[in-house]
Amino acid sequence: MEIIHSGVSCGAAKQKMKKDAQDSSVEGSLKKIKQKFIVMSGKGGVGKTSTSVNLAIALSNKGFKVGLMDVDLHGPDVPRMLGLNGMLDMSKNHKLAPMKYSEKLSAVSIEALTPNKDDAIIWRGPIKYSAIKQFIGDVDWGELDFLIIDSPPGTGDEPLTIAQTIRDAKAIIVTTPQEVSLADVRKSINFCKTVKMEVFGLIENMSGFICPHCNKDIDLFGAGGGEKTARETGIEFLGKIPFDQNVVSCGDAGISLIDKHSGSPVAMAFDGIADKMAKLAGI
Repeated sequence: MEIIHSGVSCGAAKQKMKKDAQDSSVEGSLKKIKQKFIVMSGKGGVGKTSTSVNLAIALSNKGFKVGLMDVDLHGPDVPRMLGLNGMLDMSKNHKLAPMKYSEKLSAVSIEALTPNKDDAIIWRGPIKYSAIKQFIGDVDWGELDFLIIDSPPGTGDEPLTIAQTIRDAKAIIVTTPQEVSLADVRKSINFCKTVKMEVFGLIENMSGFICPHCNKDIDLFGAGGGEKTARETGIEFLGKIPFDQNVVSCGDAGISLIDKHSGSPVAMAFDGIADKMAKLAGI
């Protein structure tokens, strides 16, 4: 009996040592990152990932060192939108090296660890929890000004894991103007209150469309709903991003809309939001 108990004790001790080592690695990585933001949405289809990607590019273009972490494990679109291919390599520090988009922007996604990009990720909560912790602790992020975390829509395992693992992470909630999206935003706000995560601000995406023929502003999905919700809930309104078909075409091609269409209303909107984020974050 003593041998069995000894074996169990030894196994439990090894598990504890492994967990302690991972927690220490996570803590070490997070200490090097000044500001951490999780980009959330109450529902799908509001342009959350394109917002995450373009915000990361806008911040990096201003000279900030930015990391983009894709924790949308079942629909990892960040690498394709950035035009990144291949698998993650090991760094000189014997950690995973994030994929380099530019000198100032790097990214990590489950897709960069999957040989067949069309394979479905069929994971339950505990595996997701472990994978996300590895994205933080086992990746050589280095010194960052901003870590932008793209999460799946809703309030499931992924945002909950971020809230539990990155205690000082702040939420940026993306919505579209129509009421059905705003109802889901309120659920995201309540989620943040429950897990004690600060809501940094709200972005209204697909807010108006400039007709290419008559140059009139058309409210495809209504107007002002996000700003109104932010005001009613006491949340900072970070800005509006107009609808632009170039967001779709650039994302599909893995091309930066901000660089290719730098003078467009969309690019200027992202630029303004990036300025506001940096100012509010005190960087």
